[in-house]
Amino acid sequence: MKKETKTLAPAFAEPQDKKPVDLGFDLEGLMSDFPTAGELQKFVFDQTGVVLNLKGRSNKVKYQIALDTLNGQVPPAAVLGSENPYVDKNDIVPEDPLKTLPLQPEEIRGQKPATQFQSDIFPHPDPEFKAQGQKCSVIFRKYIDNTITYEIIGPIAQRPVGERINKFGQRTPERYTWVDPRTGEQVIQTASGRITPIGSRLKNFMSKHKVGTKTQWETWIDRDFVIGGNPAEALDNPWNV
Repeated sequence: MKKETKTLAPAFAEPQDKKPVDLGFDLEGLMSDFPTAGELQKFVFDQTGVVLNLKGRSNKVKYQIALDTLNGQVPPAAVLGSENPYVDKNDIVPEDPLKTLPLQPEEIRGQKPATQFQSDIFPHPDPEFKAQGQKCSVIFRKYIDNTITYEIIGPIAQRPVGERINKFGQRTPERYTWVDPRTGEQVIQTASGRITPIGSRLKNFMSKHKVGTKTQWETWIDRDFVIGGNPAEALDNPWNV
């Protein structure tokens, strides 16, 4: 007698008429899962890398913008942010702004220097850095009319100020300030040859350092030069006659 065989249907077979599941985002889901603007911004950032600023806006607006962004639309510029939503501003150690450098002196404004020399042998103006033996960089410029200028160009460094305990129990600075020795360009010798007090000190310092039988001041800074024809053109093209 021939045995009958039965074919069993898979235990988890899906009904043939079942519709595919919609895996997209919708307003109801976003409002349910992310009840605050902060949580919503973090989710959008995780999914898209876009930083949104939705706080204070109506639910209708902020959830619609979030939904549109998640679906690939470009959000309005007015709601784009720049700070990582996971960063708590209370944990950020503030830093002072860099100082604003003065404008170039009026008597040389718009002119090109005839010679320029950078020295890295000056002690740092900051007492603490000076005690550590650190140096600063100074540029000397001489102009056609005999004016000489100096400018400290760096280096710039951050320095912690004060101390506080953050929410993780760690000691952090209250703020950061800048050790910024930059001066902007300053005149130390006028066209008439008058040397300023700081110019005298800089000249004496550079005169201690020799280049052969001459000083660095004579060799590299207060240099003699002769430019015929149009001085401005000669600075750009020395072959021009």
